[in-house]
Amino acid sequence: MKDINLQEIKEKLFQKLKSAGWGPATVNFIMSSDFDNILEFLYNESVNGKKWTPQIKNLFRAFEECTYENTRVVILGQDPYPQVNVADGIAFSCSMYGTIEKSLKYMYDSIERTTDQQLERSADLTKWANQGMLMLNSALTTTINKPGAHQLIWKPFTAAIIDHLIWNKPGLIYVFLGKRAQEYADMIPDNHYKIFATHPASAAYTGQAEWDCNDLWNKINKELERNGKQKINY
Repeated sequence: MKDINLQEIKEKLFQKLKSAGWGPATVNFIMSSDFDNILEFLYNESVNGKKWTPQIKNLFRAFEECTYENTRVVILGQDPYPQVNVADGIAFSCSMYGTIEKSLKYMYDSIERTTDQQLERSADLTKWANQGMLMLNSALTTTINKPGAHQLIWKPFTAAIIDHLIWNKPGLIYVFLGKRAQEYADMIPDNHYKIFATHPASAAYTGQAEWDCNDLWNKINKELERNGKQKINY
């Protein structure tokens, strides 16, 4: 990586995490050789003409918009939308595209079908993140038009985040959407509240009229209320 300053990139990315209170949760990984490996992989992809998404400036946007202190719910998906200029760093959010993608449409449809909330549909899920929903993909990047291409390289990071949260932020609600996300569920002791559902993209791929959300939106809010916390306004 002769053409870029690896340490400078790491410092800039870490400052974004630190500003949102995620410094203690991420510093060991960001400053490790494991993160060097991720950045080197992404750099080599670019050099070899393999574009990836989202843009590096949005790499940790899920954490920037959902501060550590405010985090109440962790929703774990698969990886970013693989199209050009769609993913914005928050899982399922597609504000760069401006149009609501199919996975997010299925999610909104399920909220309207299962809850009594009146929605203002938006391609940007910053509103959810700001309410304490960490909208995280199990892989933070993927090659354009190749879903799942970067799952392996991000496993150490995702595992490190979950491990920190388990031991340092009790009382979180964990939601696992799809098989990729559910691979991490065994890390979390059963005394934590866990919700499982298929990935909404699976409903899109198979042409289903509805996505089976396993009533997760109501389950989240009922558990928050049970613990004396404010409900999520979807």
